[in-house]
Amino acid sequence: MLPYTQDTDLASIRLIACDMDRTLLADDKTQPPHMAERIDALARAGVVFCPASGRPGPTLVEMFSEHARDMAFIADNGAAITYRGELIYKSLIAPDLYHELARATIDHKAGVPVLCAFNRAFVPTFGKPHHDALSVYYHDIVYVDDLGTVDVEANKFTIYVPTNESKRLFDEVFSPAFGERLCVACAGVEWIDFMNPGVNKGAGLAHLCELLGVDLAQTASVGDTYNDTEMLDAAGHSFIVANATPDMRAHADFELPSNNDRGVAVLIDAILAAKGIA
Repeated sequence: MLPYTQDTDLASIRLIACDMDRTLLADDKTQPPHMAERIDALARAGVVFCPASGRPGPTLVEMFSEHARDMAFIADNGAAITYRGELIYKSLIAPDLYHELARATIDHKAGVPVLCAFNRAFVPTFGKPHHDALSVYYHDIVYVDDLGTVDVEANKFTIYVPTNESKRLFDEVFSPAFGERLCVACAGVEWIDFMNPGVNKGAGLAHLCELLGVDLAQTASVGDTYNDTEMLDAAGHSFIVANATPDMRAHADFELPSNNDRGVAVLIDAILAAKGIA
């Protein structure tokens, strides 16, 4: 796989779509130093910086509160897209389908089902012991006795798998059972995400580019694991961090330093240098 320095057309990039966990964020969940200054510099260079994550929109916006009004966000793996503070796209899962998902999660003892309703998450009361892990991503959590009684606008369903067996459960249970009716994504070792068919980070990137008048060839995407696959495939410039899941090397052209070595910041600096921005 080629190092990022072999991309000779960085100056053409107009939008960067970047995964968060284990990509932009180090293992300790911190952003690279001086990210605010880098986002400012990208804006001066005419480049939109767009976090693209399985995290919900409000959590993403909070992480970039200084610049949120000038940024784009692909949230919930593409099920919600915000640009300059406006929700420009949403995809809702039918209640009977997310009720079925909740039952299947409980029947297979797969973990904790989480119903994602944009700025709020609904979780069965048996998930409370995992509140610390869930609240990293969902700040407004409503615990209910039975998810089958909840009827709200929901754009994603996710399963928190505390045993770190998400890939096995994805392969053996949830992709076979729901893969023809939903987009099912293994989002790291602890999470399995469910969105409507056709909803993924790559489709989200395409929606955003259409709105902004940006050609996909002028985009860069950076990721590390399975739910980044479509985004890497869609972007004209595709990068993985060195700590990426090995399978992801088939979906990217270039490799960056690891998340702990701040590979995304290295890429941003290279793009800015190619554009003549100090």
